[in-house]
Amino acid sequence: MTDHSASEIATARRALPLLDLTSLNDGDDADSTAALCRRAVTPAGSVAAVCLWPQFVPQAKGLLAGSGVKVATVVNFPGGSFPAEKVAAQIAAALADGADEIDVVMNYADVYQGSGTRALEHLKACREACGPTTMKVILETGALAKPVLVERAAAIAVEAGADFLKTSTGKVPVGATPGAARILLQACKDAGLPVGFKASGGIRDVTGAAEYLALADEICGPGWASPATFRFGASGLLDALLAVLGHGKPGVAPSSGY
Repeated sequence: MTDHSASEIATARRALPLLDLTSLNDGDDADSTAALCRRAVTPAGSVAAVCLWPQFVPQAKGLLAGSGVKVATVVNFPGGSFPAEKVAAQIAAALADGADEIDVVMNYADVYQGSGTRALEHLKACREACGPTTMKVILETGALAKPVLVERAAAIAVEAGADFLKTSTGKVPVGATPGAARILLQACKDAGLPVGFKASGGIRDVTGAAEYLALADEICGPGWASPATFRFGASGLLDALLAVLGHGKPGVAPSSGY
């Protein structure tokens, strides 16, 4: 049995309620959705949300009723290339099915190929469709790559009314990075209104979680990160956190690219 340090245990306790437990695999079905929802409520506490494909929102809502775990889904995913009318329709359908949070991929191609105007107008339409529902905007920072483009995308998302700035879909080779996280966290701090941060793509252990929490503490203040302002989008991370907290289950480590 591995002995974990006090700092590892503290990080795991802090990170678990910030987790958006995610499964966005091509082969997801009713059984995998049920398994995901079972994992969301743990002996060490519940995660913030599950994040899954839109067709599984009604099932997840039923399974998680009364648990306090939110149900998030994705739209304009993963390429960010659907027209605004289609994405608005996706959002409306997800909300009708009971989704608590919407993770929308911005038209990030317009950020590096164009002026960003189309991306802005697209996200404004998404904001209108979401109404008061939490809207997390996925910038796909790994595809944008250059800091100046990540900064531009963050500014566009904030202007459009994003509730969270999210790094990645988990569907491109580069997911969350500390460099991108620093830019997005600074944008959250400078927004002048509440904007949260979500790190997703490749965060699978307590060391990685600690790095992003330390960045949030440094940039936004030690009391800033809470489920209302900070999330991890991950799948395997939960098992790593539970292992540190003494609730490990060897052999249970689903992978979704997150």
